[in-house]
Formats: sequence, structure tokens, C-alpha cells
Amino acid sequence: MSKCAVIQMVSGPGFEANFATAQRLVQGAAAEGARLVVLPENFALFDSANLRTLAQQQGRGELQQRLGALAADAGIWLVAGSVPLVQRENGSELSGGRVRSACLVFDDRGQQRARYDKRHLFDVDVADAQKSYRESDYIEPGEQVVLVDTPCGRLGLSICYDLRFADHYQRLRDAGAELISVPSAFTAVTGQAHWELLLRARAVEFQCYLLGANQGGQHGNGRETWGHSMVVDPWGRVAGSLAQGEGWCCVDIDLAELKRIRQRMPVSEHRHRAVIGR
Repeated sequence: MSKCAVIQMVSGPGFEANFATAQRLVQGAAAEGARLVVLPENFALFDSANLRTLAQQQGRGELQQRLGALAADAGIWLVAGSVPLVQRENGSELSGGRVRSACLVFDDRGQQRARYDKRHLFDVDVADAQKSYRESDYIEPGEQVVLVDTPCGRLGLSICYDLRFADHYQRLRDAGAELISVPSAFTAVTGQAHWELLLRARAVEFQCYLLGANQGGQHGNGRETWGHSMVVDPWGRVAGSLAQGEGWCCVDIDLAELKRIRQRMPVSEHRHRAVIGR
């Protein structure tokens, strides 16, 4: 077995304060024995209008260096939620004031091992104080599905709104995912309705551990996020969770149990058999 942790934050508009909080919480989870730690979406800056500014100031290598140093100092693999970057994976520069919302993964030596750019953008109307969310005003979507081998298992990457698109998770499962990280900033309204429901459904559908690291509380800009960060096992059981506020949840990952679940109920094999039989 190995331990994974999900971090919950209530990030604000101050980058240095947010980073200091992330550092403290990551070190706390590492001290509890976590080998892989997941930060929430927008952990470094909870301010959509200033994502481009942060990306220009910190996202050309400085932020990556600091995250790598954090992972190395803590001795853990770090799934760095989402950070704004002004370059695409191929190095080309974004124009029009937008950024890529990128999930970066660092190993315990501080080396970047993966990058996933959020594919599905949250352009919706919600019955809360903000009422309307249009991520595409600030963010350019990515295209690639990304996995990375970690000491805790083969990890598939996703971010927040991706959780509503089963085809993204099917592609990760088909590529061998055993764990799937879901750094998020679910609103209080959508989170109360669907956060746990979707995490548990994806875990059952694709027989993976789901690592849901959410923002959780009242933010300085008036937004409220749902929290309830949790780890769900491949049988759909909530193995550990938080309520609201800052903190972490550390859970044992049992790949032997995952294998037994898949052997007893070979859903992936049955799916491929059904596709071939059409």
C-alpha cells in the first residue's frame, strides 16, 4: 500500500499567501506519510481576471521551479492542481489575453513529469451570487489526455469540469489509469448537487481511485466553493474526506484490492467485447 493525500484550500487573490498555504499543507500531508499529494484547482490564484498576469510573472519557469522544490523538499510526488501558463505544450505563445489551465506533476526529486491542460471549460449559468461563469473568456482548452506513472500507481489527469465528461475518463481507463486526480473549484451550488455523486460514479464506472482535491469555503471575491475533498476507492466507497476549510485527507491506496475488483467484475473486458460484437 501507499498513501495519497488531497489538499483543500480557500485560495484568494494573493499569490504569495496562497503558495505559503499550499506549502504548509503539502508538508503536513507528507509528514503523515503521503507519497503523492494533489492540490486543488487555482490553488495559486483564485482570480480569473488576473490569471494572465500571474502566468506572465511566474509561469515562464519560476512557478515550476518553486513547485519542483516543494515536491523535492517534502519528498513527495506533487500534482499541482492547476496553474496558468502562457505557452502551449509545444512552446507556442498564447495570444488574446488567454492562458492554458495546466496541471503539472512533479516527482520527489523535483522534476516535472507531466503536464495536462484542462480540456473542458466551465461556461455555465449557476443559481448563486456570481450567476454566470465563462472560463473560455480567460482560458484556451487543451487537447491531450495525459497519464503518468507514479509510486502509487498509473495516474490519469483531469481538472474540475472534466468530471462531467465520462469519455475523458474512459480514455484514461483505456490507457491504464489506476488513479485519477480531480483538482477542482466546484461552486457550492453545483458541488452540493453533484460533486460526490460524480466522483463516486466515475470511480465505479472505471474502477479507479478518484482523488478529488477541491477548493472549500468563502473566497475574497464573493465566490463560495463546496469543499468536501475526498478520495473514493474503485468500489465507490468514500475512503476519506474533509468538510470545508483548509486541510488535507490522507488515504491508503491498495492496488491489490483494485486488481481484485477488476478481476471479479471485468467491466473493461466486457466493454471491449461489446464494442467488437457490434
